[in-house]
Amino acid sequence: MSDPFGSFSDSVSSPATRAVAITPHDTNPLTDVPKALYVGTGGNITMRGKSGTADQVWKNVPSGAILPFRSEYIRATGTTAADILALY
Repeated sequence: MSDPFGSFSDSVSSPATRAVAITPHDTNPLTDVPKALYVGTGGNITMRGKSGTADQVWKNVPSGAILPFRSEYIRATGTTAADILALY
């Protein structure tokens, strides 16, 4: 398979090359900090960013949204959105 962009360096603004399903958890951080999140089924998401000191509730996130947010935690409590993918 040819990848014409294979020689370019990866950065936070580069398109993601893999997606991993997220299971929200109240105490465990994400395994890796993603570039962004994809929300399959809309709702609220309670999360904390990589450099954050407190959780924030993102309300009414629509289905199909891509959030350019580098989250460290996606909390189960307060999260009603589902089918969330971490984009790396």
